[in-house]
Amino acid sequence: MKLLFRLYGLPALLLAGPAGAQSLAGVWQGVEDEQDKSHYCPSVLRVQQRAGADLFGVLYQEDGNYPRATVTFQMEGTPTPAGLRLVHARKLSETGRTPLRYWCEGAILFTYDAALEKLTGRADYTPYGECDTGEFTLYRVKLKSAATVPAGALTTLRVSGRNVRWYADADLKQLVASGNSYPTRLTKTTTFYLKQGYFATVESPTVPITIRVSGKAPAGPPLARQPAPTPAPSRPDTLRPVPASPLATVPTPAAAPLPELGPAPVVLPTVLFRVGTAELLPEARPALDQLAAALHARPALRLRVAGHTDRVGESSKNQLLSEQRAEVVKAYLVQAGVAAERLSPVGYGDKRPLYPSPDARNRRVEVQELPPAGG
Repeated sequence: MKLLFRLYGLPALLLAGPAGAQSLAGVWQGVEDEQDKSHYCPSVLRVQQRAGADLFGVLYQEDGNYPRATVTFQMEGTPTPAGLRLVHARKLSETGRTPLRYWCEGAILFTYDAALEKLTGRADYTPYGECDTGEFTLYRVKLKSAATVPAGALTTLRVSGRNVRWYADADLKQLVASGNSYPTRLTKTTTFYLKQGYFATVESPTVPITIRVSGKAPAGPPLARQPAPTPAPSRPDTLRPVPASPLATVPTPAAAPLPELGPAPVVLPTVLFRVGTAELLPEARPALDQLAAALHARPALRLRVAGHTDRVGESSKNQLLSEQRAEVVKAYLVQAGVAAERLSPVGYGDKRPLYPSPDARNRRVEVQELPPAGG
């Protein structure tokens, strides 16, 4: 059994990926775990590169069980074919030290996942007290979609990171979206300020992302709504009943109120996604515009927004993808003026398909009325 107050140093700097193709300078945020998950240390790593291949940086950590205990290390390392090996150089500062509470030092071998902007690794510490090994997971926020978008066009911005929140101001008072995708229409160059909620610390960074705009917005109103298309008849559901969805079949939001929503979820049949992504298909917009209008008409209404995937690929990746799809729909509604606290996103992965896979209709979103706040 390891000591209750055992702390670790997390050396982590990785600047160049294989063959130097990928720069990993910047700020990484995440956690160091014991192998049995009994103790954890939220961590923030800032990385830079010296002349040549040498790397250096600063690592900040908090004890997850005792946040007043913190440490800051100077780190040094060199690249490897899959990532890099790095070591603690010296301790810059420390708080909360006691005879039973100390930080380990040694070496860590890290690997880099370019798709997720993720660092994972294993530490082998110099023997001291209970110091032996540790496991690490770090993410950074990085723009994954185009940095320049057409003026006035509905564009889905995508970033890496975990539990990302998007703000319109550097003071972080205007939350506009959450998740890895944000559908929006921009008419001028705009900077968003992003924060990760994944094992946040007092040192967690705010990452500015600037999106440039090209051309001019169309002369007409960019958000003019079109009649929602009536979905074509489909074959009977072979797995579970498909709830009716009048939201997507009425001609305009003003023509019919939001239908009564009971305990069963309501499918939005035209709110679908491109395969393997959280990018909405173009036909999703009319139904979401109509749903936003109905929410404006009923200010007390709260909804659960449930994302789903097709039963193709790895279940763990499908679970994350379903959460991202729910977040995208929430972000769209927030952009349309719906208060974020009225929407509760959740993902069910590939656990609740409506049709035998593969079928695009399984890549869907459902909404369900929630009890009033405080009820």
